[in-house]
Amino acid sequence: MMSATPNVQTGALPLAGLRVLELGHIVAGPAAGQILADLGADVIKIENVDGGDQVRQMPGAMASMFSMLNRNKRSLAVDLRGEGAEVFRRLAARSDVVIDNFSYEAMDRLGLGYRTMSALYPQLVWLTIKGFLPGPREAQPMLDELAQMAGGLAFMTGTADKPSRAGASVIDLGAATYGVVAVLAALRQRDANGGQGQLITAGLFETSVYLVGQWMANAQHEDAPSVPLATMQQGKRMGFSIYQLFDTADASKVFLGITSNAHWQRFCAALELPDLAADSRFLTVDARVEHRNELVETLTAILRRHTQAELDARLEPAGVPFAPVRRPDQLHEETHLRESGQLLATPLANGRIGDLPKLPVRSSTFDMTLRAPPPLLGGDTQDVLAELGYSEEQVAGLHECGAIGLPGDLRDASSGRH
Repeated sequence: MMSATPNVQTGALPLAGLRVLELGHIVAGPAAGQILADLGADVIKIENVDGGDQVRQMPGAMASMFSMLNRNKRSLAVDLRGEGAEVFRRLAARSDVVIDNFSYEAMDRLGLGYRTMSALYPQLVWLTIKGFLPGPREAQPMLDELAQMAGGLAFMTGTADKPSRAGASVIDLGAATYGVVAVLAALRQRDANGGQGQLITAGLFETSVYLVGQWMANAQHEDAPSVPLATMQQGKRMGFSIYQLFDTADASKVFLGITSNAHWQRFCAALELPDLAADSRFLTVDARVEHRNELVETLTAILRRHTQAELDARLEPAGVPFAPVRRPDQLHEETHLRESGQLLATPLANGRIGDLPKLPVRSSTFDMTLRAPPPLLGGDTQDVLAELGYSEEQVAGLHECGAIGLPGDLRDASSGRH
């Protein structure tokens, strides 16, 4: 089923006219490029001629991650090691932003790093996403899961004896998002100071550290070791009587957060529990915290008598802080997402159409739609080169020597087509 996505934009996209060169692969670089693309920038994805973004070649359903992170972009397949380097330089001369998440000094080794390129094209704002910000470990390799481990997030997510990564690439996505925030600030600064760009570095490790900053503050305040969320009884520590998961009659789970007297009264009314609402042990927040074990035992029995859908139907309209635990495969049918137009019908790697989420923001003046599907590898090479002034004969020559790639040169696993 396809989502009811609005097709009408009520205003021009705010980054229309901005050109971005994205040298991104896997998650972090493409995520940064997609944010800018969704906001209207002309994002040209610079891909190697030997298969492009590594995600395109991933096995099975993993290749469809490309569809999630590369909509609204164009693809230029070029070998930056040879004659294709001149193509990149000519593009940079007409661009505003460059994004890369290559390894430390990889672009410098090609002679196309920030120092070289900014001397030629000072207008460039360059976002590089690295494992670490500049410092003693800046050359050390780092990946999302490694950053979660080293940066404290896995400890807080799992248990003391079994740290666990989050269930999404939150570090890659976070570094990309914070990097884009800095890029937009740098563009404003560039426009105010005579056109001078700058280098922005986003760090995976530092992103993980930032995300656990509240727990760093907590530990230093108490002068005590950190405790994983799974074992700290967070609701009890914050003075909440009920703030946890419960099982339902259909073997599903729900999370219930009763943090005030109003929540408690609404909960009891929604489930028709007048005797429980009048129970002196549970009348106030303090009383419920004092008798928390008895309350949890009572609610465990009550909630197990209802299915997840029944609880959703009763508690949501009542304004009780409540959430059914859903799997990602269930979200494309979620009522709020569909009726609010938050899903975009997008081609997947196997040729099917999937409903994938927009950026989680909404504007009163513009709508971020699917303007272009995820591109074929090299699908826009000829158009981009023509815009740069290359003749058909020059394009043919670059193709003949392997400096550029065109659709059909290689199987593009992310499109399901040759």
